[in-house]
Amino acid sequence: MTVFKTYIKVLLSSKFTVILYTVMLIIFGILNMETKEVGTDFTSTKPDILIINNDENEGITKSLIEYISNNSNIKEIENEEDKIADALLYRDVNYIIYIPKNFRKDFLKGTNPNIEIKTTEDYPSQVANNLLSKYIEVAKTYRSHINNEEEYIEKIEETLKTNTEVEIASSLDNNSLTKAKTFFNFSNYTMLAGSIFIICLIMTVFNNETIRKRTIISSTNYKKLNRKLILSNSIFAFTLCIIYIIISFILVGDTMISSHGLLYIINLFVFTITVITISFLIGKLTNNKEAISGIVNVIALGSSFLCGSFVPIEYLPNFVTKIAHILPSYWYIKTNEEISILENITIETIKPIITNMIILFIFTIIFIIITNIITKRQRTIA
Repeated sequence: MTVFKTYIKVLLSSKFTVILYTVMLIIFGILNMETKEVGTDFTSTKPDILIINNDENEGITKSLIEYISNNSNIKEIENEEDKIADALLYRDVNYIIYIPKNFRKDFLKGTNPNIEIKTTEDYPSQVANNLLSKYIEVAKTYRSHINNEEEYIEKIEETLKTNTEVEIASSLDNNSLTKAKTFFNFSNYTMLAGSIFIICLIMTVFNNETIRKRTIISSTNYKKLNRKLILSNSIFAFTLCIIYIIISFILVGDTMISSHGLLYIINLFVFTITVITISFLIGKLTNNKEAISGIVNVIALGSSFLCGSFVPIEYLPNFVTKIAHILPSYWYIKTNEEISILENITIETIKPIITNMIILFIFTIIFIIITNIITKRQRTIA
């Protein structure tokens, strides 16, 4: 109770800094969400697809290309990686299909050749993926029953004719979900920056040499003290989290009272727990109040740029996204991206989301363990 009272006292003594910094972060977050253009809106009822055919244009290969062409907008782009990458970046295409050499011969033999794809991972690309998957699945079904290729293709096309027209009839409100995703992605920066700044500011008081020595000679176990401080730090972090959730209801609207909205909220709560332990660990490592702003810039800004908070992660180079995997922010933002494209929410479809949240909990445990080790070492040195 003494630790908690002291924490509240220090928090209240810094209330103007807390209020000023929190308000600045919230305003920045709102402006970012309001001014950021929605990049996933589209007016076409068909996905934009680029097909790069490395096989001969006949038989099953020709049939596949015709089926995709009849149910999508086929784009013509030079087969150069730079131009293809630009097409994905600027959403000139949603989906790229690379048909491999000898696809027709290998498929008819039953070897199931690999068709490589590149995708923008938005809703139109899902439609494109469904088109490709549907043709391949139907083709596999009849392959072992019909030996003549012409009859085989006729049967495939006859089956597919029952549902050849593709309309994007999604029940999702893509506009609102994109708005929510943008808001919660940006909250990666504000949650990190706000929590690290305030928690570290408060922790410098507890790290004061005089107070630290009094704590060491007392009967208080360092693990117990850390637990109390983490719980106290949670007050500010979860208050900031709740403020963000309230603002999301105001700005995003009815989407936040849906299943998608609930998943966004749960993801933010899980991330907040991780942020608390990150902030607490950093607070244990520094006693310098002047250094806190620099730490905020390095960690909060760095994580946000690397993990897709400011720039969508699909626009970032591959080596950057590989580095981002070691940061908790990557898994938080990845979950937001996955929530935004969920058509149906079931146990199966949210498995990747649950996996991402488990990874965040693993990060939390790691940070707690490291903090306890550092605390024990500091007590030994003192």
